[in-house]
Amino acid sequence: MTKKKPLNRGQLRRMRANHEKRLQKADQQNQSLDIQDSSLGPEQPGTVISRFGQHADIETQDGQVTRCNMRRTIGSLVCGDKVVVRLNKDIQAAIGGVVEAVHPRTSSLSRPDLYDGVKIIAANIDQILIVSSVLPSFTTQIIDRYLVASEDTEIPPVIVLNKVDLLDDTNRREIEAALQRYRDIGYPVYLVSSRSGEGIAELKELLKDKTSVFAGQSGVGKSSLINALMPDAQLLTGAISDVSGLGQHTTTTAKLLHFASGGDLIDSPGVREFALWHLPADRVGWCFVEFRDYLGGCKFRDCKHGDDPGCALREAVEAGKIAKDRFQNYHRIIASLDEQRHARHFRPGLDD
Repeated sequence: MTKKKPLNRGQLRRMRANHEKRLQKADQQNQSLDIQDSSLGPEQPGTVISRFGQHADIETQDGQVTRCNMRRTIGSLVCGDKVVVRLNKDIQAAIGGVVEAVHPRTSSLSRPDLYDGVKIIAANIDQILIVSSVLPSFTTQIIDRYLVASEDTEIPPVIVLNKVDLLDDTNRREIEAALQRYRDIGYPVYLVSSRSGEGIAELKELLKDKTSVFAGQSGVGKSSLINALMPDAQLLTGAISDVSGLGQHTTTTAKLLHFASGGDLIDSPGVREFALWHLPADRVGWCFVEFRDYLGGCKFRDCKHGDDPGCALREAVEAGKIAKDRFQNYHRIIASLDEQRHARHFRPGLDD
């Protein structure tokens, strides 16, 4: 028997693109179809596995996944939502069922978008795994942006450094020192490599019996990590762009995956930069956990925590109680807020 050759990256990408086109075409055709209540079965609990336009893939307690319509009364539905669904009695029908209601969310992860405003991208999450990597380049600025987003949603974050097999004498000391600063303020840090397998067993244990979401820039190896943690997922992985050094986007729709040992993983679309323009400056400061003991202790109520006299935060930095790079990243985020709001305000069509 001739063994089939594995598909290369280009073939996988074309297959994924063709699959998405077929889904979109099916959605457009199904939107004109209505389901009579008499053709639907009883109400039962379900979980949103993925969302496609006006439709969603719903998993019921028996493990069956069915593409369903949504009642018009449902304003928002995202991956991870717990729902009430009624399935079509006719298993050959074009529309598999209807989502009748959505249960209140225990947590939700939102991502600001310059075109669509603040968008909820996943729900009912127990922890956010902030994935960074040795390559394309390690930066605490991106980590701190994701930490602010995590603290704002009050979803516990975990920092994961991927590709540790690429550490060498030139970058090891600097990266380890930066990660230790996060440990010192209470954040758990995991060092892993999807290539060598280092740290994968510990990460599996962390994910067990929890619903987790991976966050991080493209190119840090989120999909490769998921493949290592869950080989049956067979997610498409992308190479680092030779031109920009940034990763290529490989995940197009958020989806919920199951671990064989228990627990769920929501694989969400990667973003190059996690914008925070929807947060006021004082909220950003509160999201830096080590700042909280000093906020409100400045000499002036309108202190900008720059060169203001009597600034409690700056005094804490000078005393070594707050890391300088964290303080600098805070100011970078604050400086970027007005720029991002300005860009959105002048984006054509946003307020039409």
